[in-house]
Amino acid sequence: ANHRFPSHCLCPEESAMVIIEAPSDSLKLLRDALPSDLSEASDVDNFENESEEVLAYVAALASSLANAQDFNTTTWRENLSPYLSTLPSLSTTPHLPSQTVEKFRTLSENHAMGNLSSSDDEDDDPGEELCNIRFSLAYGGKILLHQTRLRLRRGHCYALVGQNGAGKTTLMNAINNGKLEGWPVGNLRTEYVDSGSNVDPNYEAQHVLRYLMESTKRPKEDCVALLQGTLKFTDAMIDGTIGELSGGWQMKLRLTKAVLIDADILLLDEPTNHLDTTTVRWLEDYLKGLKDTTVVIVSHDTRFMEGVCTDVIHYEHRSHWGPHRKLVHYKGKMSEFVKKQPQARHYFELAASDLVFKFPDPGRLEGIKTSTQRFLEMENVDYKYPGAEVNTLTRVNLKMSLSSRVAILGANGAGKTTLVKMIVGDTQPSNIGKCQFYVHHNLRVAYVAQHSFFHVEQHMEESPAAYMRWRFKDAYDLEKIQSEGYRITPEEQKIIDDFNLEGIWSRRLRAGVLEYEVKKKNIPQKKNKYYSRDELLGMGMVNLIKQTDEKIAAKEAGLDLRPVTTTEIQKHLDDFGLPQEFGTYGKIRGLSGGQKVKLVLAAAMWNCPHLLVLDEPTNYLDREALGAFSKALNEWGGSVLMISHSKEFYSSVCKEEWKVDNGKVIVEGISLEREMKAVAKKKKFTKELKGDELLEKAGGNLNTDGDKYKDAVTNFWGKAVSKKEARQFDKAKKKGDVELMRKILHIPNGKVMPGHESLGDGTKK
Repeated sequence: ANHRFPSHCLCPEESAMVIIEAPSDSLKLLRDALPSDLSEASDVDNFENESEEVLAYVAALASSLANAQDFNTTTWRENLSPYLSTLPSLSTTPHLPSQTVEKFRTLSENHAMGNLSSSDDEDDDPGEELCNIRFSLAYGGKILLHQTRLRLRRGHCYALVGQNGAGKTTLMNAINNGKLEGWPVGNLRTEYVDSGSNVDPNYEAQHVLRYLMESTKRPKEDCVALLQGTLKFTDAMIDGTIGELSGGWQMKLRLTKAVLIDADILLLDEPTNHLDTTTVRWLEDYLKGLKDTTVVIVSHDTRFMEGVCTDVIHYEHRSHWGPHRKLVHYKGKMSEFVKKQPQARHYFELAASDLVFKFPDPGRLEGIKTSTQRFLEMENVDYKYPGAEVNTLTRVNLKMSLSSRVAILGANGAGKTTLVKMIVGDTQPSNIGKCQFYVHHNLRVAYVAQHSFFHVEQHMEESPAAYMRWRFKDAYDLEKIQSEGYRITPEEQKIIDDFNLEGIWSRRLRAGVLEYEVKKKNIPQKKNKYYSRDELLGMGMVNLIKQTDEKIAAKEAGLDLRPVTTTEIQKHLDDFGLPQEFGTYGKIRGLSGGQKVKLVLAAAMWNCPHLLVLDEPTNYLDREALGAFSKALNEWGGSVLMISHSKEFYSSVCKEEWKVDNGKVIVEGISLEREMKAVAKKKKFTKELKGDELLEKAGGNLNTDGDKYKDAVTNFWGKAVSKKEARQFDKAKKKGDVELMRKILHIPNGKVMPGHESLGDGTKK
C-alpha cells in the first residue's frame, strides 16, 4: 500500500539514515502502548537511542491507517509488527510485538473514533471472552456497519438496540451462520430464534414433534415434557403441523427448540411476539437462570429487556465516524443505558421524537350521523368450528361505534382471533337465525392479521409501491377479494351458474332492506330483477354478496378516482414512515420486520377504513414507531379494535377491554365519545400528466371540453376497462361524445355512475 505521511524527510549526505517526523499524537499513543517495564527512565533513554526512527515510521504508518478509519486487527498486525520486532527491547519475547501493536491499535481507535466500549473491557469483568472481533457488515449494496467491534462474554445477556432497518436481524443471521469477519470458526454453537416475520411454507408443512426431535437430536420424552409439561401444548398441537399453530404457539415451538439445543450463544429476535404474559414470564425466568449461555436479544418490549439484560449494544452514529453506524457497548440494564444516552428515552416513554404517522380520515358511513351510533352489534352470538363438539365462543354480546377503542385480552387459544374473524367477515356465527349479528353494509374494514406478512411475501422481488399498485389497480382491494374469506368456491360458482346469473349490477336500500339488481345471461337489461340480501344469501351466494359489498364500499371511499401511480402511492407510504429509498426503489425482500409492518399498515389504510383491526400490532415496530403509531391512532377518526399483550401500548389507545376466557366475552370500561370525522368530503387527487398531455400543457392546444370528463379506469360494474376501451374512451372524451362514453363504461340507462356524474343518466339527448 502507498502511505501518504504528514511528515518531511531529512537526508544528510553523510548519512544513509532517514528520520521521519511522525504525528505527535500517534507517537505518544505508541509510547503509551510500549511494555510498562520500559517506562523506567534509563530504559527509555536506551530504547529511544536505538529505536527513534523505527518508532517514528510505525507511528506514521498507524496515522495513515487511522485517517482511513481502518482499525482491522489483522491489517495493523501485518503492517506494524515486522518493524517493532526489529527492536532489541521487544525481540526478547515472541508475542510482545503483536501484543504491543494490538494495544497501540486500541488506543489509536479510541483516540480517533471515541471509546467504542464501556467498562466491559475491564480484565476483571466476569465471564469467558467468546469473541472479540472487528468487522464491517452490508446488506445488498447498503453498508450497515463499518469497521465496528463486537465483544461477547459468556453468561452475559445483551440487548441489541437500534431503529427499524438498522440491520439488527442481518447481524444476528451473520452471527448464526458464522459469516462475520474474524468469527471463531467451529468453537461456538449458536442458535437463532427468528421473529416469524418470514413465512416459509416448507417449514410450516412439517410435523411439530418430528421436527423438534430431528432438529434438536433429543429423545421424544424430552421434547414432549417441555411442550406439554411447561408450555401446555395439547396432543392435537403436537400431532399436527407447524402451520396449524397460531403465531404465539409457533414462537413457543421455536423457543422450545432453542432450550433443548443448549447453545453457547442464543440469538433471540423479537421473542415475546405473540406470547401471552404467562409465557413471557416463563421466558424471563429461563433467561435469568442461564449461567453459561450468552444471549443476544432484539426486542421492543422494554419491560422484558429491562428484566433480563445485563448489557446494551447500541447501533450508533456519530458525526466524526462518517456516514456509517458502529456498535457501541454499554454495561448495565436498559435504564442505565438511557441515563447515558438521554435521547433514547423513548425506550421508556411511548412517544415519537421525529417520526409521524398520518392516517386518512375514514369518510362518510351512510346513515351514521354521530360517532356513538353503532355500526356493529352482536347479541347471543355463538361460534363453533366445523367438526368441533363445543363452542369456542358462547352468547357473545357486543357493539361498536366510530368512538370505539377496544383491546381484546385473553390467553393464547382463548378465542380472540376467532372473535375478530367474525367481526371482519371471514366467518359467520354458527347460530345464524337464532342470534342478532348486524354489520353496516358499507363498513370499510382494515384487518392487519397476525400472519399478514404472508400476502406481502408473495411479492418479495417487487417494490412496496409495485405491490400496492397490483393490489389496488382495479379500484378495490384485489388481495381481499382473492382471500379465503371472499373467494367464490366451486360449489358457490355452480349455484351462480345454475341461477344463470351474469352479474350484480347495483344495490339499493329500500324500506330498510338491502336489494341487489341481478342481470341474468341472455335476458334483456330491462328485465333485470331486484333480490333482497337474505334471498341471495339463502341461495348460497355468500361470497358473491361479500365481494359486491366490498367493491361498492371501495367506490364510496373514492378508490375509483384515486390514481394508482408510483407518486401517489409513495406519498401514502411517506405517511407511514416508509421513505422512497425503501418504498419505491427497494424490494420487499430487503425490508426489516418493522418496515414490513409499516407497508402492511399503509396498504390496509389505502381504502380509508372506518374500522382498523390489529392483531398484535406492536410486533416488529421499534419504540419510536410505536410512539408515532399510538399518537396517530388517538388522532384518527375511525374505530380501533386490537389484540395485544402490550399493556403499555393498548392502554395508551383503548379505554374499553373485551376479556375472552372460557368461551365468554366480558366487557370492561367504556370508549369515550369522540369528534365525528367520518363525514363526506370532496376527494381531490392530482392527475399526473405524461406524454402528449405534458406537451400540450407546455404550449399546445388543450381540448377543454374533454377535460371535464374523468378518465376511464373501471366500468359501471367495477371491472377494469381494457386498453382498447380506454383508447376508445379517450377519443370519445376529446369529441365530447357522451353517449359513446356511457356505452364503453356499460352504464345502464337511468343510472348515474359515481365519479362520472358529468355523463348524466342517459335520458337526455
